Amino acid sequence: MKPNLLIFSRVSSEQVLAELDASYNVTYCVDPLGADKERFLSALTEADALLGASLKLDRTLLARALRLKVIASVSAGYDNYDLDYLRERNIRLTNTPDAVTETTADTAFLLLMMAARRALEMADLVRQGKWQEKNIADSLFGTDVHGKRLGIIGLGRIGAAIARRGHFGFGMSILYSGQSDKPALEHELGAQRMALDHLLAEADFICVCVPLSDATRHLIGAREFAQMGAQSIFLNVSRGQVVDEAALIDALQKRKIRAAALDVFAQEPLPADSPLLALNNLLALPHIGSATREARALMARTAAANLKCALEGKMPPDAVV
Repeated sequence: MKPNLLIFSRVSSEQVLAELDASYNVTYCVDPLGADKERFLSALTEADALLGASLKLDRTLLARALRLKVIASVSAGYDNYDLDYLRERNIRLTNTPDAVTETTADTAFLLLMMAARRALEMADLVRQGKWQEKNIADSLFGTDVHGKRLGIIGLGRIGAAIARRGHFGFGMSILYSGQSDKPALEHELGAQRMALDHLLAEADFICVCVPLSDATRHLIGAREFAQMGAQSIFLNVSRGQVVDEAALIDALQKRKIRAAALDVFAQEPLPADSPLLALNNLLALPHIGSATREARALMARTAAANLKCALEGKMPPDAVV
């Protein structure tokens, strides 16, 4: 008898969907708390496995899933899941960390380059027909990237991939802060570990790459922005809640830092009335860190492989719990 699989978000691979459909009794709900809510809640009670992303699966929801054995999250982050509850229930959770590393690092460096050279402002200048002089005014100048100091807060998979782009591609000096030394990366990149306060004061570009947890929520707030240099550029590709958004708005409004470039926000989608949108020194992208065809297909394949392992009683390669 085939296990029951409930898919609770879009899966960006027709091949993976076909393979899952052949192996399991699949219920597919792309809007689980909206148009598909009734079907989702009904299927949850019979589900042996869940696969998807971007849905907070708390105790109240999972209490309905009495048969559940595994959740295969199509994501690197796992802050949408109550790990203690999953351990209590002996429910396996897997994620897809390696599948998003390089594509998210590409996005981070896109943000860094665009913010440094004010690319969005300059493109709008041309598009709006306001480029009227051959040589643009000094007031519109950006800042160089090559040879600058890149500070990484959290030198894990993604942080290291960003650091490699900066160091090998642009001759940047790598500074990092975190819970442990990274001797191999220090050797490879000439990276220097330092206390967070010191990094904030020294780095020209500051990129947050930590996972969201109780320890990292609002890790960057008013105190931290006050320690950054007036010409520093702040980047966040981790989770929006890692940053105190009110403090960021204040830092940008008062020009305590030069600019910020974000792919993640405390509330997503970003509300149309957010004060962030009124700031000309903010670059905002709609959480596109892994939004490429190749990355999303790889994430789907990885999640499906993890799911298969767990349902066969094997240890999945990307087990979280």
